[in-house]
Amino acid sequence: MIEIGKYNTLTIARIVPPGAILIDNEENEVLLPNKYVPEGAKDEDVLDVFVYTDSEDRIVATTLTPKVMRNEFACLEVKDVNNIGAFMDMGLEKDLLVPFSEQQKNMRPGQWHMVYVYLDQITKRLAGSAKVHYYIESENIELESNEEVDLIIGETTTLGTSVIVNNKYQGLVYENEVFQELLKGAKMKGFVKEVREDGKIDISLRKTGLEQLEDGAAKIIERLKLNNGTLALHDKSAPEEIQMMLQMSKKNFKRSLGILYKQKLVVLKDDAIQLI
Repeated sequence: MIEIGKYNTLTIARIVPPGAILIDNEENEVLLPNKYVPEGAKDEDVLDVFVYTDSEDRIVATTLTPKVMRNEFACLEVKDVNNIGAFMDMGLEKDLLVPFSEQQKNMRPGQWHMVYVYLDQITKRLAGSAKVHYYIESENIELESNEEVDLIIGETTTLGTSVIVNNKYQGLVYENEVFQELLKGAKMKGFVKEVREDGKIDISLRKTGLEQLEDGAAKIIERLKLNNGTLALHDKSAPEEIQMMLQMSKKNFKRSLGILYKQKLVVLKDDAIQLI
């Protein structure tokens, strides 16, 4: 069975003027247009392709890489809006429609929104919903503290940055624990701090268990921001200078500085620390 909105491993049955006819094990057919047919392709070659419906509602295959697949979350940019909804860039020739009925608030071109991609059972087209809370799992959460997870960066709120966790759950990275730019739609690794009884998940971008060092790193970043991005401290600074400026020991200072340097958040100069 050929699945719309997903990758399919298909076989070239024959080459025709418009492209290559691909078939699955049940001999269901789909066209791979000429511009996507690999050079030198021939009958019985096996290809991994993404299948979707084109602008004329024909089921077609492509070798382009979509930004999101069916039953996945993604933070996408709005390209256009018309009388039926918003169209978002999903990396294909055809944009993803988010009908007005599936929008939390009116979308505008240039905005980024978290959406869930589903297959409309009537039209057999891929569509998006910004009402992601309907698709989030909030019960029987199978996560443990300190577990590494996959994140998709979403909206920034007064508390912090909302993230999708493992394409299932919703989590939050608190504002006071963010020491790097988080771009909407970016995918990155994170760590579970706590799964609350109400189903909410606290996420850290750094592995927990080194709280003292993390606090020290946070304190250095905070002072850098307050001091125009520069502190007249370095790894050979006297313990008294470090204590006076940061209220921490030299040992903790050096270890915290190492964390920031490894994460490429600071530049170490001979006579100063500089925020990147």
